[in-house]
Amino acid sequence: MVCASRIINHSKKLRNVPNLMRHDHAVSVRCFSSGAQSSVCRSEDVTKTRFLGYAAAERERVSKFVARNPVPSGLSRNNCSGRTTRLGTPIGGVVFGREFLCSQVQSRRGFASDAGLPPHQEIGMPSLSPTMTEGNIARWLKKEGDKVNPGEVLCEVETDKATVEMECMEEGYLAKIIKGDGSKEIKVGEIIAITVEEEEHIAKFKDYSPSAADSGAPAEKEPAAPPPKQEPVEQPVSSPEPKSKPASPPSEDRFFASPLARKMAEDHRVALSSIKGTGPDGHIVKADIEDYLASRGKEVSAPTPKTKDGKLEALDYVDIPHSQIRKVTASRLLFSKQTIPHYYLTVDTCVDKLLGLRSQLNSLQEASGGKRTSVNDLVIKAAALALRKVPQCNSSWTDDYIRQYNNVNINVAVQTENGLYVPVIRNADKKGLSSIAAEVKQLAQKAKENSLKPEDYEGGTFTVSNLGGPFGIKQFCAIINPPQSGILAVGSAEKRVIPGSGPEQFNFASFMSVTLSCDHRVIDGAIGAEWLKAFKGYIENPETMLL
Repeated sequence: MVCASRIINHSKKLRNVPNLMRHDHAVSVRCFSSGAQSSVCRSEDVTKTRFLGYAAAERERVSKFVARNPVPSGLSRNNCSGRTTRLGTPIGGVVFGREFLCSQVQSRRGFASDAGLPPHQEIGMPSLSPTMTEGNIARWLKKEGDKVNPGEVLCEVETDKATVEMECMEEGYLAKIIKGDGSKEIKVGEIIAITVEEEEHIAKFKDYSPSAADSGAPAEKEPAAPPPKQEPVEQPVSSPEPKSKPASPPSEDRFFASPLARKMAEDHRVALSSIKGTGPDGHIVKADIEDYLASRGKEVSAPTPKTKDGKLEALDYVDIPHSQIRKVTASRLLFSKQTIPHYYLTVDTCVDKLLGLRSQLNSLQEASGGKRTSVNDLVIKAAALALRKVPQCNSSWTDDYIRQYNNVNINVAVQTENGLYVPVIRNADKKGLSSIAAEVKQLAQKAKENSLKPEDYEGGTFTVSNLGGPFGIKQFCAIINPPQSGILAVGSAEKRVIPGSGPEQFNFASFMSVTLSCDHRVIDGAIGAEWLKAFKGYIENPETMLL
């Protein structure tokens, strides 16, 4: 009986051994061995574990164990970074002091996933206007290592139309400035700076460079690949050829030349036999033809110069780099002239009454301490009222329809040292002359200081360009500012002699020439003439603008 009871007890213990072995082995060895990879996610199910390199039965046993013994919820998302974390948490009665690596979380804030780096955010060049494709960094207002808060200005970006302040969206520290002050032609989306959450992570980005910068290095090595292919192929074939070359020198077909060199020789009527090739295996290349033509030109022109050295004086010039506003102005105006069918209507308007009204208004403004009204302010008001009267000119062309605007927003051309700006006066038809005058002066000053914001120049429906008052230009034709369909070019006012009421009687009057440039797809000739008639009526009878 005693022996039988001992055998039964031992058999019970032996039955539990496999469970204990599987439990300890699966948890303490396989969970934290180099062959297993643990990934902790940021959702509530923080214990999703992925094992690589194990049999299906082993993965099932370990998964059941993890399900019975979940990881405590103390592991927050901030713990899941690219750094190594040490745990000392009891799991299933066993304390594990081993180190394991959490996979990096791709958060909405755009943390990068570079190996060996702490969580960080790559700040790219923003698109600050609809037409912006690249920008320049005017200056940084924050330095590396500075703490940044939401709403604070990081830097000033020179866009295609103005200089705009770029604000920080999240709290952190400016770890690295990739593009410093004065950096130019930075594509939209290109990385300009790095921010981190913790101050101690700043030093790790001292020598950081974006991965995109390294992508150009391999491309430079590709051109070196073709030469090895030519050497083993051409050497055996070309070795017997030198013996046969002296046999038939008179034939040009036997002279080896590149297709471009042969074409240049034919165009300039040059015999290949008179040129010595400097290319591989004596081939005649483009440079040989150019050298021959240059030497022949010197021989022909040598007797003609009468100077001592026979050389012409070199041109003296300075290359001025394109500014962003200059690039955009050039591309948009070129697009306008190539795609918009322009036509032009010119009319002379008598401005005697307009100048008289302006003088009276300025007297009242000076007495009350207000700002003076210019002729251009009256022109803007008259153009806005004419657009309200003839709304077909307040439209733009699209491939599917003509869009007619209910708002009358007048762009005013302003010339600055940096280029041409067109700030907008919104709802000009509803504003008084004093409001228009004050707004034009404010926007013109901001344009000269290069501090216009996108809302200061976007959304215009018609443009006025005045070269008469500032520069005395009598008449000119302006280029339409797309997607608008019209622009008014205003010339200077000049006194003219006009017939009087009686015979041999003459009077003097001031006339101003204005030219309307129209998009013929949107504005027919009669519609453009009707708009100019309405505009002329407001200019010659300015009291009607005050009604």
